[in-house]
Amino acid sequence: MTRMYPRNQARRFHEPLFPEDSEKQTLGCRHTQPDICSKNMLAKVCAFARQDEMCLAPPKTWPRQFRHLKQKAIGE
Repeated sequence: MTRMYPRNQARRFHEPLFPEDSEKQTLGCRHTQPDICSKNMLAKVCAFARQDEMCLAPPKTWPRQFRHLKQKAIGE
């Protein structure tokens, strides 16, 4: 069964950082296609399954994007 995600899910990867975000975790899912995430809906890992909505397995490209977004926030 395919889960339906918000239409703007693909944009989440590029949205500004939340204070809870780090290179190793994100508040909410930052995957552009959560259905293909190997950790999708895992109770202790996935933002969609956790009560605190923290993703403990962001995309492999997330650390670089995190640094980019952090630098962008500093420049503003």
